[in-house]
Amino acid sequence: MVFTQTGASFAKMLFPLVGAQGATALRLTLAALVLVAIFRPWRHRLDKAQWRAVLLYGGAMGAMNLFFYAALEHIPLGIAVALEFTGPLAVALFGARKPLDFFWIVLALAGFALLLPWGESNGDISPLGVVLALCAGACWAGYIIFGQRAGQSGKNGAGGPHIAALGVASAAVIALPFGVADAGTALIDPAILPLALAVALLSSAIPYALDMVALPHIPARLFGILMSGQPAFAALSGLLILHETLGLGQVAGIAAIMVASIGATITIARRPALPVA
Repeated sequence: MVFTQTGASFAKMLFPLVGAQGATALRLTLAALVLVAIFRPWRHRLDKAQWRAVLLYGGAMGAMNLFFYAALEHIPLGIAVALEFTGPLAVALFGARKPLDFFWIVLALAGFALLLPWGESNGDISPLGVVLALCAGACWAGYIIFGQRAGQSGKNGAGGPHIAALGVASAAVIALPFGVADAGTALIDPAILPLALAVALLSSAIPYALDMVALPHIPARLFGILMSGQPAFAALSGLLILHETLGLGQVAGIAAIMVASIGATITIARRPALPVA
């Protein structure tokens, strides 16, 4: 989450140069090249079931990035991250069973609501941006579910960074045509390469590799609840990198989300597994 939100702050600098779709294409394409070169996924044999899961994982990732960056053209970053979080929150809510589970979700939602500047920037919220961010949220839910399946499917049932490399490469194939259509030859301008590479590493290559290592080992519900930290990290990244100030309500929202994440980790992750028959 630290890498993702730091990269998101840097990505805002690319928008005036290549547009939202161009930034998405650069982010995913460069990240794919880095991950494929480092983890060399061709050394691992995947069966049909795992290939299908990887392609669904990559498809969800590509669509999520396209929708999210498109939303940023119409609504503020904090609002977009907040709306996008409806996806992982839905995953968490779907798996909830005990009252305490719902308490952590409600607490995360309350903190999430406090991060939104309801009274001061309603005029800046475009309906189109809201729809795009919600679409990104739906894709984020698919990213969690299909990412877990990609890591667990196959004969070995073992995920790893090579799965992330294949997923990001699939996502890049989806995003690249949109980027070319939007930015054209600006995508190959050497002057923007350092910034684009930083965005690719921070926003895609590093966090997606870490996600793929983590997803096979934790429940999708827990992963979704832990992702409640994204709006908080986005706010902190904005403060440290973009010098955006925070109100008392936003600080309270960050605290509530962090408490919900810690509580979910303690009460859900440590439940004993069911015995094998």
